[in-house]
Amino acid sequence: MNSPSIAQSAADSARIARFALLAVALALLAACASAPRRAASLSATESALANEPARAPRGEIAAANDVLFRAMALVGTPYHWGGNTPAGGFDCSGLVDYIYRNATGLQLPRTSHEMADMDVRKVRRMTQLVSGDLVFFDIGGRISHVGVYVGKGRFVHAPDSGGTVRLDTIDGPYWRNHFAYGRRVLD
Repeated sequence: MNSPSIAQSAADSARIARFALLAVALALLAACASAPRRAASLSATESALANEPARAPRGEIAAANDVLFRAMALVGTPYHWGGNTPAGGFDCSGLVDYIYRNATGLQLPRTSHEMADMDVRKVRRMTQLVSGDLVFFDIGGRISHVGVYVGKGRFVHAPDSGGTVRLDTIDGPYWRNHFAYGRRVLD
């Protein structure tokens, strides 16, 4: 073998390795969120909002209940980036769209960022959230995660690769620091 073909082969290998590393980095950045992994979700009693009265949007109590039952039934479903079915797993926005499509017939935009831009009422404070509100989180300087508020300081979401759909406390240390606002789809 001559030296130029060995050098070309090494350059090709390096280029492939850089491409693979870039692909992995993009996949990690594209994940819905990078919340710290926990063995179990926090209990509702650990939330300062746990003693708030349960509230649903006026005139939409039945729809809010359908959303909540569907959301709770999906807890434990595996996370899958780009996923939007129970069989294939969910990412955050796929989960929220699936819940609303099946509970109310509403089809929501595909990404958390697009959902955050919907022309529906914005809820700026956690204490003003009602069951069924979409909750948005700013991770890395932009809206990149969404869940469904179920009440009493808790929300259902698909948080990260390797995880499952879970119920978490919205005012726990991580989520409180990244909470941006809510959107009232049922109104």
